[in-house]
Amino acid sequence: MFRLIFNETERQKEMAKNLVIVESPAKAKTIKKFLGTGYDVIASQGHVRDLPKSQMGVSPEDDFEPKYITIRGKGEILSELRKAAKKADKIYLATDPDREGEAISWHLQTLLKLNEKAANRITFNEITKNAIKNSIKNPRRIDMGLVDAQQARRVLDRIVGYKISPLLWSKIKSGLSAGRVQSVALRLICEREKEINDFVPEEYWSLDAILDTGAASKGKGLSVHFYGRKDERIIPHSEKETDGFIKIYGKKLKCIEVKEGEKHRKAPLPFTTSTLQQEASKVLNFSTKKTMQLAQTLYEGVEVEGHGTIGLITYLRTDSIRVSAEADAAVRNYISDTYGKDFVTSEDVNKGTGKKIQDAHEAIRPSYVDIPLEDVKKSLSRDLFRLYQLIWKRFVASRMKAAEYKTVKAVFEAKDLRFTCSSSKLVFGGFMSVYSTEEDKQDEENDGDLSKIKTGVSYDVVESIKEQHFTQPPAHFTEASLVKTLEELRIGRPSTYAPTITTILARHYILKEKKNLYVTELGEAVNSIMVGSFPEIVDTEFTALMEDTLDSVETGDVDWKSIVRNFYPDLENAVKEAESNLGKVKVSDEETDIVCEQCGRKMVIKYGPHGKFLACPGFPECRNTKSYNEKTDFKCPKCGGEIVIMKSKKGRRYYSCTNHPACDFMSWQKPEQE
Repeated sequence: MFRLIFNETERQKEMAKNLVIVESPAKAKTIKKFLGTGYDVIASQGHVRDLPKSQMGVSPEDDFEPKYITIRGKGEILSELRKAAKKADKIYLATDPDREGEAISWHLQTLLKLNEKAANRITFNEITKNAIKNSIKNPRRIDMGLVDAQQARRVLDRIVGYKISPLLWSKIKSGLSAGRVQSVALRLICEREKEINDFVPEEYWSLDAILDTGAASKGKGLSVHFYGRKDERIIPHSEKETDGFIKIYGKKLKCIEVKEGEKHRKAPLPFTTSTLQQEASKVLNFSTKKTMQLAQTLYEGVEVEGHGTIGLITYLRTDSIRVSAEADAAVRNYISDTYGKDFVTSEDVNKGTGKKIQDAHEAIRPSYVDIPLEDVKKSLSRDLFRLYQLIWKRFVASRMKAAEYKTVKAVFEAKDLRFTCSSSKLVFGGFMSVYSTEEDKQDEENDGDLSKIKTGVSYDVVESIKEQHFTQPPAHFTEASLVKTLEELRIGRPSTYAPTITTILARHYILKEKKNLYVTELGEAVNSIMVGSFPEIVDTEFTALMEDTLDSVETGDVDWKSIVRNFYPDLENAVKEAESNLGKVKVSDEETDIVCEQCGRKMVIKYGPHGKFLACPGFPECRNTKSYNEKTDFKCPKCGGEIVIMKSKKGRRYYSCTNHPACDFMSWQKPEQE
């Protein structure tokens, strides 16, 4: 009898439904596999409640209390969630482990009328069986510090957007927007553009001497570089000055020092959101948006042959380089087994960089470091695998010893002038056995064979090589360098970098050409208004201070509404002043050489929902429009005409000759110069 009762109790316990609510269907599928039949896993598909689009949704008269509404189209999902919640004995809110995820859980708790004091919030940094099971065992209450920090950010961004955007519409043109972080990013790009335009190049010269070192030269001679004097670095600024130095040192240079040494190149830290976006841009040529989309897929779960649906990486929005003790031990064991014990670093990599970080998350790393890359490669698309491989290699490298180089530096002298040359040779690859960048490869330099160079010996100067150079202006921002700058200035959070860049590109404030970001006339007009009328909003120090204040809201040290109360009056006054004092700004459309066949005017480039198109400037008298085909630097291999980028009916890009249909050249692949 006791056995029957026990089995019945166990059966009822197994049938008891636990509801787990996540954000995405892909994540729901992965988690369901780990939890089994006793759990129902449903996706909210992102936010379920937000501020209304038709109005600001925040009233100063009501002490800035947000007026949240159910997002249009989410009624059916909410209905499904309510039905499942009624049947469930226990409900777990498993949205993303950040401020935004915490806010979504809070909204779900409100809409589903869950007990506010109940411990039903679970978080995990990786979607693995152990992480999910452990989170279920350790639920907690909603963290209102995180929620309020997110509310403060959302309300501040809403106030800035809904107060300033209408001003831009009236002064420039409709459809524009302003934002707290995007306006600062635009200002940085505009200021860099001004630096480049105002840059005045300065002439300078380099000077090398080729020495006859006998057997050591191997017939090529040893190249040594002009340094200056003993305690003074000299850079010649004219050919006359350079020739003067050549006359001084004459035909011989004496070696006064040969110094052998060693240098180490430390292994890189595992990826944060920012460093992943930068490296993916430099190495894989991915936009920040694409990087985050692919990383989201890797985090939520993909089908891997032989392993089922698994989350391949940890949470992708983080500024921490911390790694769990389990993951740290696993990767060190992997390195020891694969490369040998000598490759495992003894350093505590978790010590970090000393900067302030949110340490709730781990660094971005593989969830299963021991699954061979070849196994994963079979199941992933090309770009998905390339990003995963980058993350995997960086994490493994972070627990390996530094690369070691043997270095030799020689110093030569004639009269009071000095020349130097050096070489470095890799003697222990360390982390570079797995992961290396262009910077790592540049460490191995070689001016020549210095093994037989002897101190006190004079060597004949075979040739003096002088070369004119000019200083270069600052480089245009790329997505990678802009993300790096935003992070260094503490502008925004890891989750904001990609949408910020995507927004200012979509608004046509900037253009992207061959990785470089260029400001448009429209972007300059918007930035001019923002800098002139709202200097505090686009001030980098003020924006960074705001981020620190939001961190204080998270810790409970600052009331989130006090931030908004202090911010709003100054913004409102600035908007009123700008409305009164600013005149209308005319931004002309970019004119082309294409003539409108209906009225003879030169057509201009306009922007629509699907990108660029050509329109007649005579609108509304002339309503002629046509597709815009972007020119390239390539010539048609058949007739020598220009090659343009076109789109098929399905939206796929292809390359065609402008002399079509007389010339039938077309290619799906980007043409080469040769």
